[in-house]
Amino acid sequence: MSAAILQEETAGNKVIRFIESFCLVPEGKLVGKPIILLPFQKQFILDVYDNPHKTSRGILSIARKNGKTALIACIVLAHVVGPMKQRNSQVVSGAMSREQAALVFNLAVKMLDLNPAFVGLYKAVPSTKRMTGLVANVEFRALSAEGTTAHGLSPVLAILDEIGQVKGPSSPFIEAITSSQGAHDNPLLLAISTQAASDADCLSLWIDDAIRSGDPHTVCHIYEASGECGLMDKEEWAKANPALGEFRSETDMRDQLSKASRIPALESSARNLFLNQRISLDSVWIAPSIWKENGAIPYMPAFTSGTLVSLGLDLSQRNDLTAAVLSCEDDNGHLHLVPYIFTPQSGLKERENRDRAPYTAWVRDGYMIAVPGAVIDYEYIFRWLSIKLDSMGIRVDVVNFDRWRINEAHNAADRVGFVAPTWEPIGQGYKDMSPLIEYFETMLLQGKVHSGLHPLLNMAAANAIVVRDPAGNRKLDKAKATQRIDPLVAALMSSAPFKTGTLAFDVATLIG
Repeated sequence: MSAAILQEETAGNKVIRFIESFCLVPEGKLVGKPIILLPFQKQFILDVYDNPHKTSRGILSIARKNGKTALIACIVLAHVVGPMKQRNSQVVSGAMSREQAALVFNLAVKMLDLNPAFVGLYKAVPSTKRMTGLVANVEFRALSAEGTTAHGLSPVLAILDEIGQVKGPSSPFIEAITSSQGAHDNPLLLAISTQAASDADCLSLWIDDAIRSGDPHTVCHIYEASGECGLMDKEEWAKANPALGEFRSETDMRDQLSKASRIPALESSARNLFLNQRISLDSVWIAPSIWKENGAIPYMPAFTSGTLVSLGLDLSQRNDLTAAVLSCEDDNGHLHLVPYIFTPQSGLKERENRDRAPYTAWVRDGYMIAVPGAVIDYEYIFRWLSIKLDSMGIRVDVVNFDRWRINEAHNAADRVGFVAPTWEPIGQGYKDMSPLIEYFETMLLQGKVHSGLHPLLNMAAANAIVVRDPAGNRKLDKAKATQRIDPLVAALMSSAPFKTGTLAFDVATLIG
């Protein structure tokens, strides 16, 4: 190929040509054969490297066993010894475990070792998972969250492998890598992973932001099955597995999903890993698709129309979250939820790191109220609520509360003049919670809950785990939730006046 033709090639085409011309299959039955990229891989590379707006972040989400790690190794080599190398630059890959990080490094080294064309162009140090491209002095490191961090590095390219495993909005490891690229004018961050478990997890937040914002500097390719598809629907398999029938075995897919269809406990994991659906590996209470369908904005005039207004109150330990959720039913039988979430201002960052939730940003954006001091001040909360509700002309008819610390809270409400005619205790055990869960599920299935997709309600809904007693009664289990579910507990208690006894319905679609 002439130099003139090479100069006309786009960066994306150069990367593709390098991979298909020089990178050999590192292992398996085709070991040593040239790698042939599939259309979905080529399209991702072209969209990332030929973006006229200069891509700063690229996201590729596909089901497992679709060649994610091998693609990462190929892209790494394009920057270490291939056409994208930059003199004296750094390239890193990041994975959550040492084993996963080692896979990227080992595949890259095997590709180099298989092709004599690379002899003398690199030096690899397997013990530290480091490699140097000798022509341009490019340093590559395969990092893991279990090992040393990325502090002190300045990579022009960072590729995150299986970031979907990160629970919560971020982690110190992810923050170290993403913040380390600030010294470059045009750094590139790639995330290639199966979907995360919940809407509140890091990869989900990145994907949702990319779709919502339409940021031209972000490339986002998502391959996923439809939300409520059957496990054995072959057309849906192909949506999440673009390599199906190529190097993704259809026989293995059939075996895995057939087993999950026979064993309900395996379904959530199978949907996440093989259909690339955003679903918790635990048995979450509310399916994400159902929750999103109930995200309408609450209709505030309903709270001043003379209908009954209820306040659910889930008190916290003195240095944690206290949730107060206002609710009412409109004339059409729709349930409107307005949450107010309180937390002490002091120690906010520490709790943010502990709970893996962006509390600082939520306080800044008005979704959470920071109470002055290091502990929850109940007088402050009820004074704040009194002023807020008075300003909107809302009168609370009943407060539904968890009995824990309620005497202290009730006395504080009296002292500041917070008035509600009725205070009703709601037990947190199976007897009291099971009817509330059934009512709330019915409303969700009918699309009659207006949550406004408040981020703290979203977090709680994405992490709520339901447990059953031998009689089939249910309750929420805070101990099994990976993040705080207090806002949803308060919402359930708030809905107590509107339930009409035990309701019969099919809740199968609500079980994650």
